[in-house]
Parts: sequence; C-alpha cells; structure tokens
Amino acid sequence: MARFMSSLWCKVESSGRHLPIVLNALLVFSITAEVSYLVLVEAPFEPEQKKTEWSTMWKAMHLFAQYFMLGNITWNASLFVKTNPSIRGVFLGGDALGQGWRYCYNCETHTPPRCSHCYDCNVCVLRRDHHCVFFGQCVGFYNYRYFLTCLFFMWAGLLYAVVMNAEVFIVILKEGVTFHSVLLLLMPWIMLVSGQVTARAFAFAFIADTCVVGFLLVAAFLFFHVVLMLRGQTTREWYSTRRPYNLGALANIRECLGKYWYICWLCPLIPSPLPGDGINFKVTGSLEPMK
Repeated sequence: MARFMSSLWCKVESSGRHLPIVLNALLVFSITAEVSYLVLVEAPFEPEQKKTEWSTMWKAMHLFAQYFMLGNITWNASLFVKTNPSIRGVFLGGDALGQGWRYCYNCETHTPPRCSHCYDCNVCVLRRDHHCVFFGQCVGFYNYRYFLTCLFFMWAGLLYAVVMNAEVFIVILKEGVTFHSVLLLLMPWIMLVSGQVTARAFAFAFIADTCVVGFLLVAAFLFFHVVLMLRGQTTREWYSTRRPYNLGALANIRECLGKYWYICWLCPLIPSPLPGDGINFKVTGSLEPMK
C-alpha cells in the first residue's frame, strides 16, 4: 500500500510540474483563436469597409503578424525548456579556483561565480537568474536568450490582442454604454453564473480581461528583465549595490543575446553564439562583499 501511494504521489507530482506549461499553452492558443475570429469574421469593424479589397489585405497582414508572434512564442518556449542551463555535462575546470567560486554541498562540487543551486531542479545552474514556474525550468546562461525573446513576443502578442479587443469595444460603445455591458467586462464570471449572458459573450469578455491583465503583468516582467540585462545583473544580483559584471549597456546585451543580438530576436533559428562560457566572466569590480 505504501509503495502504491508513493508511486501515485510521484505521478501526481510529475503531472503537477507540467500543469503550468499546459495552462500557458491553453491561454496562448485561446487568445490566438479569439483574435483570429475577430480578424476573420468581425473585422474590419466599419460596415462600409467589409467588402473592399483593402479588407482582404488588412486581414492577411494581421493574420501574418499574429501567427508570426505565435510561432516565435512557441518556438522560443520549446528551446528554452529543451536547453539545459545546469552544470550537468559541463567541465568546470581543474583545481585552480578563482575569485567567486563556491562549494555546493548538494551537488558536491565547486561552482563558478554567478552559479547557484536550484532546489526545484535539484542542480546548480550557470549564471542562474531564477526558476521559472510557468515552464518548470531554471533561467540560466544558456537559455536566457530564449526566455527573454519569448517574453518579448508574449508582450507584443498581448498588446496586439488588447488593441483588437479595444476596437471591438469602441464599436460597442458607439452604439451606447449600458450597465449590462459594463458588468460583463468587469465581472464576467458573475454574469455567466447568474445567467445574464451567453457562454459566447462570456468567453470574449473573459479573454479580453485576461489580455489586459496579462499584458500589464508581462510588460512589468519584461521591463524588469530588460533593466537587469542593461545593468549586467541577474534577478539574484538585483538587491546588491555592487555591479561587478557591468560591462556597459551594449556589451551587457551581447553577453545575454550573443554576437548577433540585433537580429537574433526575430527568429530563434538565427544563430547568435554567446561570448562567454557561463563559467568565466569579465569583471569590472571586486566580487567580495564590501565590509
């Protein structure tokens, strides 16, 4: 019985690790489906423009932009999860340990500067930033580019969805603002449970609200990581007043995104080799804490 319960718990725990990924994928594809419907069926929103040649071109351009962002989100997310940021399989060097090296009692090995142990992944991660619960993977030296690019296209996609939904609501507002429509936007769940709206209207209102909230959260998170990148810091180093790895804004971007940083964000297939190895870093100050 104990063995059965242990096996069942392991399966539940394994499934729980993938639950955030499934929920994220469901949310992304739901928003994509809703915006695709708006583009193909509802847009353009002015009646006199619906049967013009410009209407077809407008829809084609919007669909291309939408699925270009979706492709980048899914591809970067996939590469982020598949790329191993840990010290597994990495030769950390010989006995000559430099400044900033530490001993990890969990991994039973010396680890380089900016490397720390993740108790969720149960391994030390090179240039560890944080553990991303949405993907069940640590953000580190080798997959930071995919994480940041995925975050950027999520922000751009949510902004696009917010704009599209805003156009719909502007048309609705032109017809007149009612107490019913305001409650639908602010409290869609209550309106559905009370039977005041159809499931279709609830789905559109709920996705629209999710887009707005998601856009604000992702925008704040993206802004924070862009600031970190420009400062040459990780999330773990944010609270420190010292910035020993700050090489200047341009060099810091190159350290994170690689040699071809100015174009690699357009597509994850564009190679952009990183200038370092995740073990040795250029420093502009002391690594020891100030007394």
